[in-house]
Amino acid sequence: MALPSPPPARVFAELLPAPAPAPAPSGREVHVSGSAELSAGPDRARVSLRLGSRKEAAGAARSSVARRLEYIAQSARQRGVPVCIIFSDFGKMQNVCNLLIEKLGTSVTISPPHFYHTPEAVDTLRRQVCVAAVGNTRRKAQEVCRLFGQSLGKPLLIREEETKEWGGHTDSCLSNSPDSLTLQERIQNATAYASCRVFAVFEIKGKQNRRNKLL
Repeated sequence: MALPSPPPARVFAELLPAPAPAPAPSGREVHVSGSAELSAGPDRARVSLRLGSRKEAAGAARSSVARRLEYIAQSARQRGVPVCIIFSDFGKMQNVCNLLIEKLGTSVTISPPHFYHTPEAVDTLRRQVCVAAVGNTRRKAQEVCRLFGQSLGKPLLIREEETKEWGGHTDSCLSNSPDSLTLQERIQNATAYASCRVFAVFEIKGKQNRRNKLL
């Protein structure tokens, strides 16, 4: 008995879009991280004054305090210090306080200075430490490339990974320093510190030329 003939063959075909070309390699790169730490001393100091006077009549006492207060303001004006007694020149601050104690004696009480940072000073410190970290990172990348006879190219990525701040006082922060501390010790206690770590990717251009090697 003859076998039945096989069914006709069927061919399935599908047209696919041409594959997209693979992206060109980005070239050689160097990946490095760097950090920096900076400090900034306080840029302002605040001093509190308390005046007192003992007189037989209340009016005479008030008048005496008013005259002493005017003398304090006049002494500050003559030395280019704001009358609100917020100092940016710590040398002038010390001179004015010493003068008031000498002239007014026990009728005036001057608190130890409270040193602090203005917001502008804190922002400046943050910017400076970030820029310093970027500079250190770039120098590290240059040294790596120089080690292998290569030349550093442009930055492809710069990312700030971590920042830290510690120490320092602000205008609203009350100083807990004991009265026995010296002026320099108070300034040191109010010094602000900041650190920053940066990650960066730089392009490697190629071998250094002879002149660069000589330099």
